[in-house]
Amino acid sequence: MLSALRSYLLPAARLYLLGLKVLLVQLFSGPLRLPVMPRQDGKVAIVTGGGRGIGYEVVRHMARLGAHVIIVEFKKLDLASLQSVRQFAQSFKERDLPLNILVNNASVMLVPEGRTEDGFEQHFGVNYLGHFLLTWLLLDTLKDSGKCGHVSRVVNVSSSAHRIGEIRLNDLNSCQHYSAHAAYCHSKLAQLLFSSHLHQEMQHGGFPVSSCAVDPGMVDTSLYRHLWTPFRLAQSVIARLLFRTPAEGAATVLSAALSPALEGDCGGGYWADGHREMTTPLTLDPQLQLSLWEISLQLLGLQ
Repeated sequence: MLSALRSYLLPAARLYLLGLKVLLVQLFSGPLRLPVMPRQDGKVAIVTGGGRGIGYEVVRHMARLGAHVIIVEFKKLDLASLQSVRQFAQSFKERDLPLNILVNNASVMLVPEGRTEDGFEQHFGVNYLGHFLLTWLLLDTLKDSGKCGHVSRVVNVSSSAHRIGEIRLNDLNSCQHYSAHAAYCHSKLAQLLFSSHLHQEMQHGGFPVSSCAVDPGMVDTSLYRHLWTPFRLAQSVIARLLFRTPAEGAATVLSAALSPALEGDCGGGYWADGHREMTTPLTLDPQLQLSLWEISLQLLGLQ
């Protein structure tokens, strides 16, 4: 009983303390401003969760720069359904369009314990596996659309929460002592491991595709609607005063997706507050990256 209670409360306490630390850093860092970006005429981008929040601001700015942006909402692409992901990828390929930018932005946070249509824990299934499959199915199109000096880009919107996440390869569905707070952190760490390994695979294969992970910071969006009630009530007030706006949160995402400075060997990595940052040693563990990659392929029936 005590062990179960500890496994439930400790992840929550760690996540809220981390959130406080991030918020303090944001306050002293000041507002983010997106540098001037070049025109994106002729480029095609897919943004998951592009109908609101950070995703909407990413879409709006890309479209203003001339990109053809395909907005993906849960209604059109249900990341909790592998069949839906496959159907979306197939319908996109049938349009015979290039794909220059893929922004894996959609996310769930602290949702009640449950399973996706395919039986995966919801944070792991939506935040990680759904985007893994989407990227995998569109990878050939990304490869074909990139070229020297203008690589295709995969931008995975993660979170500083990955820093307190763990990857238990024998319990990816968080069946032991479930905690929504821990599951969210684990899914964000999985995103970073995937992003890093994908970038290395593309580099080693000589393909014109880069992959990076981005932390937009604490942003005033609906992502926090499943917080514990006392924290949710406080957050609704604090967010308006202290959190970043969705436009500010989108700045680092847009820099990773559009900046000419990230071409070639300068791509990849983990980005926060508008610049590349070091992350935890765990995210750079090549064996863990490979193990998670191979298990994910098996879970998705791709191997």
